[in-house]
Amino acid sequence: MSNSGRLAIVALIAATVIPGRADAADRPNVVFIVADDLGRADCGFMGGTAIKTPNLDKLASQGAILDAHYVQPVCSPTRAAIMTGRYPMRHGLQVGVVRPWAQYGLPLNEDTLPAMLKRAGYVTGIFGKWHLGHYRPEYLPMQRGFDRQYGHYNGAIDYFEHTRDGGFDWHSDDKVNRDEGYSTDLIGAQAAKFVTGHAGKKPFFCYVPFNAVHTPLQAPEKYLDMYPNLVGGRRTYAAMLTAMDDAVGKIVQAVDAAGIRDNTLFVFTSDNGGPNPGKITDNGKYRAGKGTLYEGGVRVAAFVTWQGRITPGATVSQPLHAVDWYPTLKKLVGEKTAPAKPLDGVDIWPAITRGQSVARSAILLNTTPNVGAIRMGDWKLIVRKGVDDPDDGEAVTKKSEESEAVVELYDLKNDPFETKNLAETERGRVAAMKARLDGFASQAIPPKTRPRAANFVVPKVWGEKD
Repeated sequence: MSNSGRLAIVALIAATVIPGRADAADRPNVVFIVADDLGRADCGFMGGTAIKTPNLDKLASQGAILDAHYVQPVCSPTRAAIMTGRYPMRHGLQVGVVRPWAQYGLPLNEDTLPAMLKRAGYVTGIFGKWHLGHYRPEYLPMQRGFDRQYGHYNGAIDYFEHTRDGGFDWHSDDKVNRDEGYSTDLIGAQAAKFVTGHAGKKPFFCYVPFNAVHTPLQAPEKYLDMYPNLVGGRRTYAAMLTAMDDAVGKIVQAVDAAGIRDNTLFVFTSDNGGPNPGKITDNGKYRAGKGTLYEGGVRVAAFVTWQGRITPGATVSQPLHAVDWYPTLKKLVGEKTAPAKPLDGVDIWPAITRGQSVARSAILLNTTPNVGAIRMGDWKLIVRKGVDDPDDGEAVTKKSEESEAVVELYDLKNDPFETKNLAETERGRVAAMKARLDGFASQAIPPKTRPRAANFVVPKVWGEKD
């Protein structure tokens, strides 16, 4: 064979894309969508039939459903996990959410996902809810790695008036913005505009944390009219979810119109399980919901799609966690800088694309002064102390210090809905798992929750000094 023939073969091999593997040189565009308080079983792609979610269902069918994707029990901790690849107990954000009056946020010494992607040559934008601190300018999104910001800082804002507790909370590039309209529509439109503006120029990270479908339950009439057979909060919730689905559809349309579908990775997840399951949301048969460490609180609806790289219609059953996205994307885009702090997440790309086993022995679901939970293989341990209601992960009795710990052990392979506590018959396993959970707890920093100060005055605009 001639030298030219050998060189041609080498070039062909070098140019060949290995199925399921993302070459770092490809640097895919990333659209990362987070729903707020979504019930696990409310979307069609997770088996729901009552609510219309055609855009999400189609996008999910083109990729892999993540059947055991874990997050934190409530909002801010999940966002901290996604942003850093580290468990929130390392940030002091493991309990509750960052309240409007909080004098803290995601610690400034934490490297963030958008900052890491910027080092890899990405342009970055956030469209939606930040919820990781705003009491000083350095905590705002554009100081944490985002080139573009649009949306709100707090949770539970009014969808039409864009206010929280009377203070205005709508911003563009971290300055007050007076755009009028339903927040879900505005977020989807601006995210789509970001995609259109940067497609083909440089790789982008489009982070879209919707405030939908979190309370207050508010929806435009045209969406309410779609659900005449539902009543009360369930009807409004359904309308809100379909509105969010339409917003996602606009983002996908922008990707397709720009001709970049083959090089765009979509990630979708809820930030926690649905609240009020069975009344407002539907978590299927999984136990309990938001705010708890039972599966209904932390095992959420999720999928990942990348045309040509992820097998359509696949299901990934291995346990994954929100902390895994930082190291996975870091590896995927070829960013080589060593992490400033140890990551808790692992690269899950081989598990998603090739079915390989995830290289870790445990997932910490959370650890607080009152409750903790860990999953090791198919087994899950929950330890709670002084908690009145086992389905309320943060409720504490007045005599919590004197209360004996309640220990629960579940075999999720045979009992995924956590109906049979095996702690008494599996004492050796309990001891081993509790030791591992205690090890995580010993590394936690104290939670940063603070009560609202008596002299706190709501500002006219959140994030700005009056």
